[in-house]
Amino acid sequence: MSHRPPFPGRRSVLRGSLAASAALAVPAAAGAAPAFALSGRPEAGWGVQAGDVTTDSGLVWVRSDRPARMIVETSATESFRNARRWHGPLLGPGTDFTGTTRLRGLPPGEQIHYRVLLADPDDPRRTGEPVPGTFRTAPVRRRDGVRFLWSGDLAGQGWGINPDRGGYRIYDAMAALDPDFFLCSGDSIYADGPISATAALPDGSTWRNVTTEEKSKVAETLAEFRGNFRYNLLDDNLRRFNAQVPSIVQWDDHEVRNNWYPGEVIAATDTRYTEKSVDVLAARANRAFGEYFPVSTLRPGAREGRVHRVVRHGPLLDVFVLDMRTYRNANTPGTQTTDPQGILGEEQLRWLKRELSRSRAVWKVIAADMPLGLVVPDTTEGRKNIEAVAQGDPGAPLGRELQIAELLRYIKHRRITGTVWLTADVHHTSAQHYLPERAAFTDFEPFWEFVSGPLNAGAFPAGALDGTFGPDRVFVKAPTASNVSPAGGYQFFGEVDIDGGSGDLTVRLREQDGTVLFTKVLRPGRVGQ
Repeated sequence: MSHRPPFPGRRSVLRGSLAASAALAVPAAAGAAPAFALSGRPEAGWGVQAGDVTTDSGLVWVRSDRPARMIVETSATESFRNARRWHGPLLGPGTDFTGTTRLRGLPPGEQIHYRVLLADPDDPRRTGEPVPGTFRTAPVRRRDGVRFLWSGDLAGQGWGINPDRGGYRIYDAMAALDPDFFLCSGDSIYADGPISATAALPDGSTWRNVTTEEKSKVAETLAEFRGNFRYNLLDDNLRRFNAQVPSIVQWDDHEVRNNWYPGEVIAATDTRYTEKSVDVLAARANRAFGEYFPVSTLRPGAREGRVHRVVRHGPLLDVFVLDMRTYRNANTPGTQTTDPQGILGEEQLRWLKRELSRSRAVWKVIAADMPLGLVVPDTTEGRKNIEAVAQGDPGAPLGRELQIAELLRYIKHRRITGTVWLTADVHHTSAQHYLPERAAFTDFEPFWEFVSGPLNAGAFPAGALDGTFGPDRVFVKAPTASNVSPAGGYQFFGEVDIDGGSGDLTVRLREQDGTVLFTKVLRPGRVGQ
């Protein structure tokens, strides 16, 4: 039995303070700027976020409407009695007025209440309305247990914020579970997916989107990438969720462009893009990504940093956040017999092996932005290449499969226990069990891979499995048609609940309203299962 601390639910804690700051809400209107309660004072109409929370630290994010000094106050109670004050960065146009403040020395396993104030740089006494948020630090006691959610793929295929449906309603269903954190498994924006005011639905009705100037075309400039991240923050549900649940965020392709890889040059026939260098686009996207999410290995405005990292969440859990995009080789048919670069790059693979070996957590969640055994083709500009790992040949590992085989072999021979793979990307939900007895490559221990998403994007049929690592699709829910709108259902998120008493890890695959579709319980202390 889990011994979770008796904290009040985040929704009850924040309801009053969020209502009090409702005047700061971003209006859901085309191209509208935030409406602020106090004229002449800096305000945070885009809400707050916390991220990469550990036992004693966390990052808090905010965006101002003008130059301002970021100030964070924390307290054990929402009354903010005996509050501790943290002086953050000066927010300005160099970071699109965004900033993060790292909170250190926090008490473990406790609810942290925080509020962000923005002060006039020329008159620190002039501050905007404080914007509240809360999060739980990770426990140091195993018995407290851990619960988190994951999903990905937001505002894809032209399906954006629809006020007629109440916006991104899936975030309210996720918040109702009061998780310790949310793992966003990539495609947090669709920089390559313009959003129009309307779209026709199969039943003859009309889908209506909130629109902005930056979402009217593919993103190329830094301003356009920034505008893509701001677009999602127009949604009330998402801003409310961000204030209640901290995040761990990774990226995939659509933060830049569909199926991108380093060194890619966009064909002249793709007239949507005047900037043809994908490396240039990726650098701008990475900068905006670091500005709009609280990520411990990225700094707003910095030109260096990385997405891959380990977030340690107490004795029960380490989350290994992969970047299967930045260091990959070019997309090819995937038939090469040697491939040291693969999908992770040599340096990231060494890092992952080292950190897995060092981990003393009961469970080691490998957060992958792409699946291992599902064939994901890349047909961009008529190519017949492979976008993920599996290339459709069920025989011995080829192409990027060679690197994954090396990693799986390492996990087996180093006796690394408690590995579980989580991913999104393919716009359906499923559970795959990988077994050497079914596989062409057999030097690994059995493991599970769970897929979820999308959050608010088109849903797609489940693709083929590649037999190289012996996957068996134990559960799947996916449409039979392509690009089914969120109005047609098939929006998903997953839940991981680690019991503090037994150490059991329970995975639940859920629909957008929270309905449980599939449950799997895994036992701790095993190399494979």
